[in-house]
Amino acid sequence: MSVLNRNFAAENIIKTMITIIRRIIMTMVAVLAAVGCSDESSELNARTMENTGKTLVVYYSFTNNVRTIVGELTKQLDADVLEVEPAEEGLDYAANNYAIGSSLIAGIRKNPNDAGSYPDIKPTDIDWTRYDNIVVATPLWWSQMAAPMQSFLFHNGSKMAGKHVALIVSSASSGITSTVADARRLLPDVTWAGDALWINNSNRSHTTTLLTQWLATQEFQNKQDMKKMYVTINGQTQGVTLADNQAAQQLVSKLEEGQLDVTLSSSGGFEIWGPLGFSLPTSNRQITAQPGDVVIYNGSNICLFYGSNSWSYTPLGKIDGLTVNELQAFLQAGKSNIKVTLSLTPVATSIGHVNSNATKSECYTLQGQRVEHPSHGIYISDNKKVMIK
Repeated sequence: MSVLNRNFAAENIIKTMITIIRRIIMTMVAVLAAVGCSDESSELNARTMENTGKTLVVYYSFTNNVRTIVGELTKQLDADVLEVEPAEEGLDYAANNYAIGSSLIAGIRKNPNDAGSYPDIKPTDIDWTRYDNIVVATPLWWSQMAAPMQSFLFHNGSKMAGKHVALIVSSASSGITSTVADARRLLPDVTWAGDALWINNSNRSHTTTLLTQWLATQEFQNKQDMKKMYVTINGQTQGVTLADNQAAQQLVSKLEEGQLDVTLSSSGGFEIWGPLGFSLPTSNRQITAQPGDVVIYNGSNICLFYGSNSWSYTPLGKIDGLTVNELQAFLQAGKSNIKVTLSLTPVATSIGHVNSNATKSECYTLQGQRVEHPSHGIYISDNKKVMIK
């Protein structure tokens, strides 16, 4: 072989290698781009893997009221979400005084054990082995559970046997007794986590607070999401209901070693924030944080909100039972270098001046739990310690 041929052959080999390397690089870039630009479906799949054996929220919404409730719920409870959808699109169930909806309900009521009585819904593909806890969120139609949700539970009830189930019902004003009865009929072999939550037009503006209080009463299996943390500032302690995610779990593990003292400062007119001194695993998503929310920012900063802000955060929990004005006072809104203690048990603090007058305002224990009928003892009322005799 001539020198020219040998050089030509060598050049071809080099070109071939360069082409192969380029293809490998292009493939890697494509994969990274797909990961970085994943849509909501991909994010849901990722969260499904992360939350193996935890919580699934199943909901049906026609007027968007239930969809809004679920949006607020998932700020406090880290869960996968599944929407039940009718197979036939575009039906106006509310037209002519809910003529279609009431007809479907009547058909189910007439033959509740016949699969043909239930309207068709779009197929779902659920690996039920992933979940221990199910939250069912549904509207009611003519006092009964909405027909599409009844269809879902009729076809999937046996697969939910043995799981812990919680129920949220939305209505305009009708009571939920019959809807609860529908749920118990369709899910005879589940363990009910607690009483159903009823959200209607008269209390809908308090959805976030209602969800916080309701979640605290639900006995979920593997109940990490109900784990409590306590925040103490200037001698006042408030409870925080923690989210069900790896960040909260690792923070709990850290606090099991002892309380954590951090220094936070006000920022933006809506939060106090600062470094924890260590990093936590993130599951960031774009959310609009609300007053009382506790989140992780950039993995190592904790933020406690007395206002609202939209950003990519990892939810950590929710401060229990305070109004916006109470949150602003508790979190020392507008101040810098705020000394904050995080702990798994209420921090013992010395009690300074205590008012001995009974109060007509809302009362909370020193651990942040609301008390409807306080007896003898020391409570928080109007951001002050009071003694009820």
